[in-house]
Amino acid sequence: MAWVFLILAGCLEIIGVMLMKRYSDTKEKWTIIGLIISFSFSFTCLSQAMKGIDMGTAYAVWTGIGTAGSALVGMVFFKESAEWKRIMFLSFILIGAVGLKLVGA
Repeated sequence: MAWVFLILAGCLEIIGVMLMKRYSDTKEKWTIIGLIISFSFSFTCLSQAMKGIDMGTAYAVWTGIGTAGSALVGMVFFKESAEWKRIMFLSFILIGAVGLKLVGA
């Protein structure tokens, strides 16, 4: 169950980053509320995940999901650069997260 919480925490972090980008573009007040809620739930899920996963592994995977996911969302929805080098290094982040899962708790 800890890994479910960790993946959920990473997804909520991606949503928070998307809302942060939206707020910087539009200044809509509702996005601040969504941003606070998504990051709050992300931290809550991360703390639940740390009950069953080592802190270093949980934090590395959480930040990896958030980093790679936010970069992919940026490429797909915000037309950010999608050159092969960027995609290659994002895949390294994902490989590292999977590797931590395979050797970790």
